[in-house]
Amino acid sequence: MNTSLITNFSKSNEYRRKIHNFIPGGAHTYSKGDDQFPELSPAAITHGKGVHVWDLDGNKYLDCSMGLTSVSLGHAYEPVIKKVREVLEIGANFQRPAVLELEMAESFLSLIPSHQMIKFAKNGSTVTTAATKIARAYTNRKLIAFPGNHPFYSYDDWFIGKTSCNRGVPEEIQNLSLTYDAGNLSTLEELFKKYPGQIACVISEPERSYPLNEFDLVELINLTHEHGALFIQDEMITGFKTDFPGSIKKYGVAPDMATWGKGIANGFAFCALTGKKEVMELGGIRNEGEEKLFLISTTHGGELSSMAAALATIEEFKNKAVIKHNHEIGDLFLKIVSELIEEKNLSEFIHVSPCNWFPIFIFRNKNNEICPGMRTLVMQEMIKRGVLFQGAFVPCYSHTTVDVECFANALSDSLDVYRLALDEGFQEHLVGRPARPVFRKYI
Repeated sequence: MNTSLITNFSKSNEYRRKIHNFIPGGAHTYSKGDDQFPELSPAAITHGKGVHVWDLDGNKYLDCSMGLTSVSLGHAYEPVIKKVREVLEIGANFQRPAVLELEMAESFLSLIPSHQMIKFAKNGSTVTTAATKIARAYTNRKLIAFPGNHPFYSYDDWFIGKTSCNRGVPEEIQNLSLTYDAGNLSTLEELFKKYPGQIACVISEPERSYPLNEFDLVELINLTHEHGALFIQDEMITGFKTDFPGSIKKYGVAPDMATWGKGIANGFAFCALTGKKEVMELGGIRNEGEEKLFLISTTHGGELSSMAAALATIEEFKNKAVIKHNHEIGDLFLKIVSELIEEKNLSEFIHVSPCNWFPIFIFRNKNNEICPGMRTLVMQEMIKRGVLFQGAFVPCYSHTTVDVECFANALSDSLDVYRLALDEGFQEHLVGRPARPVFRKYI
């Protein structure tokens, strides 16, 4: 058993006491909130380097989520930082577009042969919502369809209105969105039959913690087009992870539009909407006499440092075998972790998705029920052993085999506690209450 455990969170606790007085939720994305972590955990990060981060009390952790999957190369990755430093000397934002915007557009679109136009933004919700708007304008239809069993697409009303957190979203807007089962295309076909000629678009991730093979994705796109709707491929998570630039290349598909964000600028705020020219041109200003579509208009969309970070990230992916490395780390991770879980006789209670770019854990109690308390207990024990773990592992270019072994050592000790909790209940070992779902009806 590891004896050098992290037990001091005094400065974190002080931070926790103050932050909620100033920021609703205590963070700028709910996934980083205090209710998503055990009580014994860091409240805030002071800095990161490579695959490690440090908290307010000076505790060092192996990072597993890598900025909620946005850091694909490593924290403060020098080639990216170098490019950002260069543009910091020339300004951040101007009255007219920066010259760098054309280079950025050409560079990103060169990765996606099926798409000819692009718009930049600072967060994923902006581009997914813009995609649904342009689809409505293109098809002259109102309804949006997306998989109800996918976790997140936007903080805007068209998505949030169909979750448990729909307070503040009028029922009329909620009714403009439809959900189907991502694992069963017949449920989408039923929607098209129920609402003939009314669905503007289908937006879906191409794959997540479960594999969606090429045939399924092609069938999904074909089904959407057969009914006159546009297909939006959300590469927010898969971009720069499943392949380079993403699943759009891996499966050789040509969606009408695609949305991009996490991972494409190594944690910097750069997101993009790409698409076919005949669709995207609706947001332009060249077709005189046509009704104008107000697509995306953001002051900071063309901010230089984030574009520079994205360009440097693209160069690293082009010149180094980043995807190969990350997948190999993921394969090793899955092998070692699976063997460890089996060795501890816990295969019945712990499942890890066989996904080498984003392994996700599912934790069950002795009744074989998915259990937030057991999951939070593992988080607590891993954090105690210097691994900032939230139930998933996101391989990045800075992760090494040593880091995977570090994770496995911490997990081995944590699973010993898990075994005890199966018999005694997690309440006997967890300090505080379990982490809670982001999408819940009540606080």
